[in-house]
Amino acid sequence: MSAQIRYAYLKGHTWLFRRHYPKDVALVLGQPVLKQSLKTRDTSVARVRAAELNARFETQVSEVRSGAETALSGNLRRPGWAEDPTTALDHLRATLEHSGVTEAPEFHRVLTPTKVSVDDQSRAYLHARSKELRPGGFKSVRYSVELFASRYGERSVCSLTRDDGREFLGGISKLSPLIGRSEKTQGLSLDRAIAFSQSGTVKITVRTQKRIWSQVNHWLDWCVYEGHLETNPFRSVRFDRKVRPRPYAVPTDEEVSQLLAARDPLNPVLLTCLLSGMRAGEAVGLLREDLVAKGNLGCFVHVRPNELRLLKTDAAERLVPVHPVLDEVFRELPSAGPLFPDLTVAHVTKGFAALRRRLNLERPGLVFHSTRKWFVTQCERTGVPEHWTASLVGHQSARSENGLTYGIYSAGISDEQKRSIVDQIRLPG
Repeated sequence: MSAQIRYAYLKGHTWLFRRHYPKDVALVLGQPVLKQSLKTRDTSVARVRAAELNARFETQVSEVRSGAETALSGNLRRPGWAEDPTTALDHLRATLEHSGVTEAPEFHRVLTPTKVSVDDQSRAYLHARSKELRPGGFKSVRYSVELFASRYGERSVCSLTRDDGREFLGGISKLSPLIGRSEKTQGLSLDRAIAFSQSGTVKITVRTQKRIWSQVNHWLDWCVYEGHLETNPFRSVRFDRKVRPRPYAVPTDEEVSQLLAARDPLNPVLLTCLLSGMRAGEAVGLLREDLVAKGNLGCFVHVRPNELRLLKTDAAERLVPVHPVLDEVFRELPSAGPLFPDLTVAHVTKGFAALRRRLNLERPGLVFHSTRKWFVTQCERTGVPEHWTASLVGHQSARSENGLTYGIYSAGISDEQKRSIVDQIRLPG
């Protein structure tokens, strides 16, 4: 979690300062907000510079107000002053500029902000996010924002209140997990989705509710950044439901034996993930050129971004030794291009669910991703240090509390150490 600095926020790798002027001061200055880059990504430096800007802000507000009082008291006797407020304001601005209170060489009149609808702003936000997010992540954001816009789309953004946030939060808690799983329930508005959900007793999890709520809040924060809102009205609405973790189950040796003995078409990718700890997306995105020979250390898989898929995190790029069992599996796969050309993540996860039902392995939490947990468990049971396993499965090292510092000074474990770890993994039976 990033550090909190008052009136400053981190965008990308740079801290920005943004603080709104009081309305009377903004009218005089001709600008509603003091916005400036702090030109650093370092939190300590940004905190010092933000404090300097806050001091300058307070001084400027104080001088504008005292200067306004002086200018107004000296001109109230003029007959035309009260009769022509526009002329009076121009005179006040000129006086303040001449006295050096304001830094801008020119003043621009404050334009009355135009009201923008929730519908228009949600479309603009989604257009921007579609260029930044992967398809899966964007689909989730689009669902949350469009669900909100389905009820409040005709309202102006600036008319949203805390009560609207509480109403929306109460609405999403009534939704059924079946929403969106069939053509009949796809694209439903919030009101129609609630009406559909009343026929069932099962509701979406607290984790899903929190995800929808946080994505709508992120959209409102974007509206603040774009200048359509002073503050996010939903920030004071607390999400007080407790999110309970739902960890994946670890397959037992007996379950692994049953899955492999079924000789399902998924067997090659199933073996790949069991013996390497790769995610489903990493496995189905493997290319023949990702297999790298390392002399007497054998073959390694270079898990890296390619035209088929991206990686979850920077730490996910890694070299993983090919288990001796996988040497035989890979020989039967295509000699060029994708190793699993007919598979996608959806094919793998749905195919595994069908295989699990066929074998009557209906245990909560047992999904295809459990193969990754089985690999980590085998490493742990053979005495492999946690940070060594992390480097094999693409996790951030957990050896020290300051993982970033450790990552800077450590070059990681050697290929020989990786090979010795993977060769210890044994399939049951």
